[in-house]
Amino acid sequence: MANINLPTPVAVAGGCLCLLGGFLIGSVAGPRASDPTVATVESYDPDTRQLCLTGDGVADDPGTQDGALCGEWRRTPGSARPVKGDTFRFVSLDRSEKGEDTTIYLYGDVERRE
Repeated sequence: MANINLPTPVAVAGGCLCLLGGFLIGSVAGPRASDPTVATVESYDPDTRQLCLTGDGVADDPGTQDGALCGEWRRTPGSARPVKGDTFRFVSLDRSEKGEDTTIYLYGDVERRE
């Protein structure tokens, strides 16, 4: 095989095209990012960190039972404690194992006080 020398700008442009192509393929074929959803706080128990949410934002969630999505609230330190009627932005994560009770974690924070 022959040794080929490319000018530096051509080599840099080729490398950039490879990176751009990889980014485009990854963004189209890669996993979907979680989209935070907005719901209304139905109840919150600070002792067990059990949070229940209702509204259109939980209607399509597979963990919703009887119109409410309930789970353990995972929060950042200093987050405002939710009260009934608050608007809550969240992402849910189902951590259930086969044969066990449903374990749902709700990550999020109060978006607006009612």
